[in-house]
Amino acid sequence: MPSFARWLALAALVSLLDQGTKLWVLGDFHPGEVRAVTDFFNLVLVFNPGAAFSFLAAAGGWQRWFFIVLALGISVWLVVMIRRHAAERLLPLALALVLGGALGNTIDRLYLGAVVDFLDFHVAGRHWPAFNLADSAIVLGVALMIWHTLTVKENRHD
Repeated sequence: MPSFARWLALAALVSLLDQGTKLWVLGDFHPGEVRAVTDFFNLVLVFNPGAAFSFLAAAGGWQRWFFIVLALGISVWLVVMIRRHAAERLLPLALALVLGGALGNTIDRLYLGAVVDFLDFHVAGRHWPAFNLADSAIVLGVALMIWHTLTVKENRHD
């Protein structure tokens, strides 16, 4: 399988795993239900109509379509960049993770009007905003892009 197709397959796998976990949570939890897993981690079903940290969650509904169009536009750019760098390793990996995560959350917005979040980490009564596997893939992908920028020799201009 050509490199480009492998990266797209990885993005599809990320999106499928994300959707699979969300289907499980949607089928097994009631909205707002919390199940403690450890002293610092819960599973919970929440819906986020906004972006990261519920940004624009209370904006009245227009943000759904804004985030869908934004994610699809960014996804097109990511596919172009993956194709351009398909023979490399780190950068297309990072881009594929972001692409898969973006598509996973976009599917939620299209079908549910909000993103399904269910991973709830907390310490001393303070909770990190709930998130999902798509969000995790996006964060990991962005971290790898930063790592690539800082470490890959052809990106340096010294």
